[in-house]
Amino acid sequence: MSDPINIVVADDHPLFRQGVVQTLAAEDGLSVIGEAGTGEEAVRLVVEQTPDILLLDIDMPGTGGIATVERITATCPLTRVLMLTVSENPDDLMRALKGGARGYVLKGVSSHGLISAVRAVTAGEIFVTPILASTILYEMTHEEPIDPLDELTERERQVLQLLGDGLTNREIGERLYLAEKTIKHYMTSVLQKLHVRSRVEAALLARQHQLDSDGPREQPAEQPEIAP
Repeated sequence: MSDPINIVVADDHPLFRQGVVQTLAAEDGLSVIGEAGTGEEAVRLVVEQTPDILLLDIDMPGTGGIATVERITATCPLTRVLMLTVSENPDDLMRALKGGARGYVLKGVSSHGLISAVRAVTAGEIFVTPILASTILYEMTHEEPIDPLDELTERERQVLQLLGDGLTNREIGERLYLAEKTIKHYMTSVLQKLHVRSRVEAALLARQHQLDSDGPREQPAEQPEIAP
């Protein structure tokens, strides 16, 4: 007969914690060897008992759940941490996993679901409540594309705007009170940041984004330069 899975349950709500303990204790092969109401108590019990699993809430008094995960991961790597929380915030999930947690389960989970999560994490798997796992995967695979125009400085945007209006480097320089060679420098930077090969492509991109070159330019943003 294999050894039981030893578990410590850490939650600051006594009634909820007792319910979890009773659920786990009624399952063959699971043994609850300690309870904690704070992060500090959880760390102390894990150090003393070295359980296989620590069930841990995120919102804990004193040392919070995330900090507790990090401490246990550093000091007791043999104990696997399974978060049991009401938080559906993807940021909390990612912080917990990055801190060393091996699982993340919402408190609305069924008894069967919780026991399955405990066994999965004990077996070395990563377990995340399916609805949260789906959310994270969707966000990771449907990231908003980065707008290359956001990489431009304000001056580079002005140069691109005027290029889109059909102005030459000399005319752009006159409009912005800059030397033509300075405009060439800005133009090179703009082409690199936009990943285009020519002024024509850059001008088309400016028009596609409907960059508007209208606006007050009577007061130059930089000191006039004198071309050599």
